[in-house]
Amino acid sequence: MNMKRISFVWSLFLILVLTLFAGCEGSSGSNINAALSADNINLIFVVSPDLAYQTPGDINPDTANLTSQGLQRSLLMATYLKTHLLGTNNVTGIYALAPMTHLQTANNYPDMAAIGFIQQFALLNQITIQDTTANSYPINTAYAPGDAPVGVVEPSPYIPGAQGLAFNDAHENNIALVTRIINSNQPGFYVFSAPWETISGLLTNIKTAGGYNLNLPAAYMGTNYVYVISITPKGFASLAAFDSKLNPPATYPVLPPPPIVNAACTKQDYFSYTLIDGVNGVKIPAGANTNQTVYLIRHAEAHPSSSFEDGNFVGAGQWRALSLPNFLPSALRGQPSPTVVYAIDPAQSFTLAADFSVSYVRPSLTVLPYAIANNLPYYLVSSFYIGQATDPGVAKATSDFLFTGGNLSNQTVLLAWEHEHYPPLITYLLQSYGGSDPVPALFWPHSDYDTIWTVKLDAQGNLTVNNALCEGIDSTALPAAAPQF
Repeated sequence: MNMKRISFVWSLFLILVLTLFAGCEGSSGSNINAALSADNINLIFVVSPDLAYQTPGDINPDTANLTSQGLQRSLLMATYLKTHLLGTNNVTGIYALAPMTHLQTANNYPDMAAIGFIQQFALLNQITIQDTTANSYPINTAYAPGDAPVGVVEPSPYIPGAQGLAFNDAHENNIALVTRIINSNQPGFYVFSAPWETISGLLTNIKTAGGYNLNLPAAYMGTNYVYVISITPKGFASLAAFDSKLNPPATYPVLPPPPIVNAACTKQDYFSYTLIDGVNGVKIPAGANTNQTVYLIRHAEAHPSSSFEDGNFVGAGQWRALSLPNFLPSALRGQPSPTVVYAIDPAQSFTLAADFSVSYVRPSLTVLPYAIANNLPYYLVSSFYIGQATDPGVAKATSDFLFTGGNLSNQTVLLAWEHEHYPPLITYLLQSYGGSDPVPALFWPHSDYDTIWTVKLDAQGNLTVNNALCEGIDSTALPAAAPQF
């Protein structure tokens, strides 16, 4: 028998064993197929694309937003994370970049890619609130002290239970967040979505703060890579890099069956009001915008029961959000298509219970696919706090932002907002024109996710408001689970 051959084979065997051991238990390694252990604290880092670091074709250089390819990758990444890393387990926490902490291009577009990149994954998990279980999960993206950029309203109070990530972590809030998770010693799956600059800095800070022996990635490897730091019950930390090997198409996603069921515009009683300068005492407010159209839509389906609230929408809502680019063109009935998209800053957050806080992400994520499909500029309203719908100051601030000052003159705006705020907003706008005709009582039904309110200001600033349009999507026919890709 050839002893050299036996020795060589035995050496290869030892190398293979040691390699597998390093991948599962060592300080660093690669473990592509095995699900993570639910006994460990698993810190899962998803690298979202931005202008500086992206897989080619994932980011639109003009809008700094995801392209259709980038959206496709996010949908496929969700399936990969859920099936290959979590297996049958549910996520424990999701933390995304606060978009306004990373403004890109000369137009200062907020970085919506990070939160958009993880939304589908959130909807593949479940959460139970007030005895209602839904296909949804909160995405934490709230500002921590010092992280709200100039021009963004400072939270009062800050909501640490919904804290997300800041792009450059100048105040070390990102590492403080992760340190709290580690120190809580609660096993589970904690997912972080942010650009490479943020993720790489956070990995370095975790290694330093914990004194862990981790071989960190030396360079950016693309948005297909997911990094996981797993900490065992005995405190031993290991780092694994997972290559999802995704190859998404460059076209906008095609939803799987069943087909979306059309709906007629019957959710609300029809109304239409026109206020013309000089007629019945009407006077156009000073600074009113001109040549402006705003389509007011509600966020996607979010409340499988009246008590369910997690800041996000639910699986059924993803069917609506992804279908909006296909339905809205015909829904507008020949009226102008949007030229720009606006929504509430998803970092605005609320405390719902002593141990439960959420970021209000669902309006911004509802219109994100439409902005992506149509390569439109996307902005967030962040200069004032959305607060309570009954607060007249909120209605005034919203009306002033949208309809005065000239910033949105000559624009056709698609706006996603909280539906309870629309009646007081439009009431305030109508009242601001004065006149002898009483302002009607307006109402948006809780079950209505479909109606579109249209506000038009003509070349002089004369006002027309109506609710003649709807998206045309039947909420009751949407599957409860998010579409699978």
